[in-house]
Amino acid sequence: MGESSVVERLYFGRDDAERDIADGLLRAGFKETAAYGAVVSGRKMLVIGRKGVGKSAICVRLAYEGVHSGGTALITPDDTAGEEIRQFELTGLAGDHAKSLMWRYVFALRAAQYLVRHAAEHSGRTPASVKTLRSFLKANQELIGEAQDSNGFQQWVQGLSGSLSLEAFGVKAAADFARTSTEGARAAHRLKVLEEGVRLGFVDLGCAPAHTLLLLVDQLEQVWSGDLESNSLIIGLLLAARHVGSQYGNALRCALFLRSDIYDSLSFGEGDKFRSDELRIDWTESDLEDLALRRAKSSAGPELTAQQLWSEVFPRTVRGRHTASYLLSHTLLRPRDLIQYLNECQFTAIGNGHRDRIHESDVLAATRRFSEWKLKDLVQEYLVAHPFLERLFPLFQNSGYLMTRAALRHRVELTQDTLHREFPAYAVVLTLDGIIRTLYEVGFLGVRRGNGIVYAGVPLLPVQPHEDEFHLHPCFREALGATSAAGVGAYDRQVLDSIQSQVMSGSVHVVAQGGSRAARGHILLERLERACRSVLGHIARSEGLPDEVRTEIAAQVRRILDDTEHAPYADPPVGEDRIVLEAAGYFRTLASRLRRDGLDGDDGADSLAVRLSELSTRLVRSVGGGPGSSGES
Repeated sequence: MGESSVVERLYFGRDDAERDIADGLLRAGFKETAAYGAVVSGRKMLVIGRKGVGKSAICVRLAYEGVHSGGTALITPDDTAGEEIRQFELTGLAGDHAKSLMWRYVFALRAAQYLVRHAAEHSGRTPASVKTLRSFLKANQELIGEAQDSNGFQQWVQGLSGSLSLEAFGVKAAADFARTSTEGARAAHRLKVLEEGVRLGFVDLGCAPAHTLLLLVDQLEQVWSGDLESNSLIIGLLLAARHVGSQYGNALRCALFLRSDIYDSLSFGEGDKFRSDELRIDWTESDLEDLALRRAKSSAGPELTAQQLWSEVFPRTVRGRHTASYLLSHTLLRPRDLIQYLNECQFTAIGNGHRDRIHESDVLAATRRFSEWKLKDLVQEYLVAHPFLERLFPLFQNSGYLMTRAALRHRVELTQDTLHREFPAYAVVLTLDGIIRTLYEVGFLGVRRGNGIVYAGVPLLPVQPHEDEFHLHPCFREALGATSAAGVGAYDRQVLDSIQSQVMSGSVHVVAQGGSRAARGHILLERLERACRSVLGHIARSEGLPDEVRTEIAAQVRRILDDTEHAPYADPPVGEDRIVLEAAGYFRTLASRLRRDGLDGDDGADSLAVRLSELSTRLVRSVGGGPGSSGES
């Protein structure tokens, strides 16, 4: 078997960080961004971003690659522990503070386990404080477990609220806990004893700041369900992480990885104290291009250049755009999106027998499948916060990707009663303004601002009441059949049955009323040419017409005009009647779509839709009346 081609060797890695670190490209193809550097240095502890932006990639690399100078402990509660830790409470304490104690307890236990292991790496005698921690862990083995990588939430929370033994620290429950104290007070006392023992262990080993223990908390979406208990769980985590700095100094710190929709849903009094700790992950197109090249080099060979990747391996352009720009515009600017998209392009090319280079047709086929994936993924990403999301997609099915507020209002009104019946708890959100706000926040819709379209990737100015023009994100257009601005297909000279049947049935009689057939055909084409130029002039004067719609319609009208001008020279000949009827049908369909979606620019008799309808009628009449018809355009 011969040597494999570049396309066959090309691979961009796994979808998720856990597998990507094991057998993917997270090691060789990892991009050390400013966000990564801020976490490693300790300048930021709260990493926030949408699903797929690379939060877990940073977390997993820190946990398993030894890039942190000290130790690391990964804490990832799974859904089996979700209900128990969400419902955790202590009498006498508010929910947020009870869950804060729970997280502090988990952190203290992981720190104790680390200190007992780490002490063996130090030469000399083990400090008494570390021996005490070893005795404590042994005495509470059933509650804590022996597996150092176990998160142990189900067992651990029981110890804080009841049966934890602290005799290793010289504390006996009967003598040191007042029977009259509340459950919360007793838990706080136990925790204080444990935290002091851990603090002494760090002091006696003297590792800080050279060997700081870094606690990594990730995948909290597994235990978040959008209710008050879930919010308290996250707020408690934030409070506990902040407490770590004051309790242990430089010996222990936390890095929390939170989905932005979860963090942004929180509301608590101390929220403003975390602003300087926040780090929101956002990717630019240039950053993602660099990531793609890094991963391509890792699989296809280090000699591969950007020029080769985007002009020899991939096609130079796709639908007239530079390929990298085309691909990135169809993602939500997340590494996971790009990895999936690029892998699908390569897989499609191989499946089509294109082993030397990826063709434009391969990219277009992959785009359709990728769009379908992302539409499904969006539903799953926001299933907890917005369970109604999937039911909103039909509002945009087989339509234009550009929509006005008026058009959306009409569509929402048609479906609002059904949505309210199916999702009564979300009735306040399922209004026109609520739907627009939600679709903007999840990145499904963009809004025109100035000369550009803004898609929400980070907290930005919300949609304003005066903003009237919305665009479906390119990522979802293929899946929804919304690939043109106005939702009208390209003019391809397909006869519309309704127009042709109208002519052939006798309501309009196709009869030559004098003059030669050639002269009649010449007059028909002249009328169609004048109609096209009239539409182009109206488009240029129409101030209310969105730019994308203006450009799209003008391009199609010019195609009709081009067909008209070349018709006399066509081989084989094309009937003038057919050309005019096809154009008339296209004008009528276009007018209907513009009215339906509120895209017809000026109101009333001056609107483009009105002009198109008038011209369509006149063209049909001209076919029926022949050269002597009065149906001038």
